[in-house]
Amino acid sequence: MERAERKGLTRRGALASAAALGLAGPVRAADLPLSGRSVQGGFLFGRARPGAEVRLDDTVAQAAPSGLFVIGFDRDAAPSATLEVRGGADAFVRALAIERGAFPEQRIDGLPPQTVEPTDPAVLERIRRETEVKAAAFASIAPGDDFRDGFAWPLSEVRVTSAWGSQRILNGTPARPHYGLDMAAPVGAPIRAPAPGLVVLAEPDMHFEGGITAIDHGQGLISIYLHQSAQAVRAGDRVARGQLIGAVGKTGRATGPHLCWRMKWRGRNLDPSLMVGARAPA
Repeated sequence: MERAERKGLTRRGALASAAALGLAGPVRAADLPLSGRSVQGGFLFGRARPGAEVRLDDTVAQAAPSGLFVIGFDRDAAPSATLEVRGGADAFVRALAIERGAFPEQRIDGLPPQTVEPTDPAVLERIRRETEVKAAAFASIAPGDDFRDGFAWPLSEVRVTSAWGSQRILNGTPARPHYGLDMAAPVGAPIRAPAPGLVVLAEPDMHFEGGITAIDHGQGLISIYLHQSAQAVRAGDRVARGQLIGAVGKTGRATGPHLCWRMKWRGRNLDPSLMVGARAPA
């Protein structure tokens, strides 16, 4: 009897929450298949009705025709978030607890001052132009679910030299957190697409990033590759998993040859290593 009462209270609470959020139809949480990690820098794959509306707090997305969707949590995400999914007669509301990440401190000294804090008007104008180009690329929201089979490592040999999300101290001055995962490799080492997708940015010489390529894997899940010495794709190309996209270099603001691997979802910075081996729910 007590268990039944608790179940009834839980059900009524869910319905009350749905009413407050303006949701119609039956409300469920357990019936929404999810996979991934609810952690700062993490992500969740989900499956709902084809084309269902997906809302993570105030960010609205849409499931693919297959019903698959992806959401992500920024490095500095709050401890909790609300996921709402509406499709047809279905309405799901789930409260998500976001684990706190562990981000080390990293000091880098000996960088040229103009590299860390440029003051040359011409360089500042270049940075402004490049920022606009990157912002347009990172705003891409390609339809589909190229993320569905998860990701592989973009290098054949992985040696991480800088953890994702670390707080950087450049020449003794605190800078923005490092939103990339750095992997040491020799100049010219092949970089391969870790999952299928649409190339939305391919620039050979940006001030900070040097040679940079970005791939939209569906619904605004974008992987990014910095400091390349050469590129094998252009914006607008479709790439397959394992396809050559470029070569490791030390271009832009880099102290040595390495690949900086980054990932974004709708403006949120994600840890790409968490995608390796992940799979969307069946």
